[in-house]
Amino acid sequence: MKIEISKTALVAGFFSAAVPAFGQSGSEGSSFLLIGLISVAVLVLLAVLLQVSDNLLAIEARQTGADRSGANFSLFPRLAEIFRPAKPAFLSEETVYRLRRGHDINLAGKPESTTIQEMKVGTFALQPPNFIGMMPIPKILVEEGQSVKAGDPIMFDKSRPEIQHVAPVSGEVIAINRGAKRSIAEVVILADKEQQYRKLPAFDYEKKSREELVKYLLENGGWTLFRQRPYNVLADLEEAPANIFISTFDTAPLAPDLNLVVEGRGEAFQAGLNVLGKLTSGSVHLGLDARGETVPSEIFTQAENVQKHWFSGKHPAGNVGVQIHHIAPIGDGTKVWTLGVQEVITLGAMFTEGRYNAERVIAVTGNEISEPKYVRTMLGASIADLTKDNLRSDHVRYISGDVLSGEQKAGKGYLNFYDDQLTVIKEGDYFELFGWLIPGKFRPTVSRSYPNYLFKSMEYEADTNTHGEKRAFVVTGEYEAMLPMDVYPQHLLKAILINDFERMEGLGIYEVVEEDLALCEFACTSKQPLQQILREGLDLMRAQG
Repeated sequence: MKIEISKTALVAGFFSAAVPAFGQSGSEGSSFLLIGLISVAVLVLLAVLLQVSDNLLAIEARQTGADRSGANFSLFPRLAEIFRPAKPAFLSEETVYRLRRGHDINLAGKPESTTIQEMKVGTFALQPPNFIGMMPIPKILVEEGQSVKAGDPIMFDKSRPEIQHVAPVSGEVIAINRGAKRSIAEVVILADKEQQYRKLPAFDYEKKSREELVKYLLENGGWTLFRQRPYNVLADLEEAPANIFISTFDTAPLAPDLNLVVEGRGEAFQAGLNVLGKLTSGSVHLGLDARGETVPSEIFTQAENVQKHWFSGKHPAGNVGVQIHHIAPIGDGTKVWTLGVQEVITLGAMFTEGRYNAERVIAVTGNEISEPKYVRTMLGASIADLTKDNLRSDHVRYISGDVLSGEQKAGKGYLNFYDDQLTVIKEGDYFELFGWLIPGKFRPTVSRSYPNYLFKSMEYEADTNTHGEKRAFVVTGEYEAMLPMDVYPQHLLKAILINDFERMEGLGIYEVVEEDLALCEFACTSKQPLQQILREGLDLMRAQG
């Protein structure tokens, strides 16, 4: 006769036999076993409760978007939090957005001196291509040979004639240069030795309505200082932005120190912030630098009528687009404005000085500059004048902006409207035998293919050589490691290439502009022109409305 015994019966039999056995050995052993079993059960139950609670917190943080701040919403500390350095000493209760992704490129050619030199530049230019979306042939209001004052109207877009583009300097209009298909490339002004300014009418923005303030800025050149996201175009006239964002530090290679730029301009900067507060239906947000132990300028830290946010991390932590993503991400239909620090100063000076003051502090940088330095000049300065008698060789690449997102310029060209940096590096039109297979000289890289990654403080002499040809657009995961945003760049770029509008929207095209993906392009194994692809996608989405 076959007898079947269940597992439950076996376990019950074991405990029924074990308890009397312990009881026979003494009541003390039985008590220890019972206490041990209860303790294990309590610990298991507690672990389950903690894990479920931790998962629920993570889900709630993800649904509300709170996890974008980089804060830890888990019940348990991260390993990185245990070993990461403490906050800078000058911060106490402030929340710091710690961005873990990105990469710093340490290039040779930084200004050694923080002294700002006065520089006489002969010619300046206003360039219509600097304004994305502007018609290629705007209405020009001046003629060659005509004299203008700083702040005089020069041109306007025929599709938006309300927005006046004004002269950055006083002097004589000496050229109206044309580009492809008769488009206007630049309006060139030979500057006066002593600058003359068009006197702006007095305007008390505190007592005026937003509509009156908008009209004043449109007529006097102030509106061109505002760029709107998505698309990075000139701001919409009809709709107030949800928020306005300003980054007070720049992490791009060889970027200028904005603490130097703002020195002595505190009144104009604060006035600019006050004006911006009148233009938005939300708040003005200031991104502050928490990367080191040096306290940012008091003009930034003591600014009023703004919300301050501290960021630390590698490049692109200083990009305003990255900061927007972590503070208040751009959703479908959301419009926000951005300005640089020097644009805010120009805006404020319209009210504190009663003039359009387009003064700029420019960082002249790069390993092909004999003496990298800071110079004080005006918006749209001549590159030839900025580099006169200061080049190591004549076989160089001029870049308006930084090496990652700047625009190539001719030696007789002009700095772009929104740029405060000129970079000059070697032209890389040479070939390497076996390329990366031979260790060769040290070069900047995001991988560990070269031993120089061990030397974090090493400076590199950059050139324009791509060290390889264009290749298949393969998935490598490199882009995601470079971009501290909840965006999948490679998937987004492939959606752009096939004109998949819905996927482009879903993958976050409204949140990024070229400078946000510039580091991804540097790291790209496939040598793809990522910024160009993104701009094509943005223009396509804008054309679709």
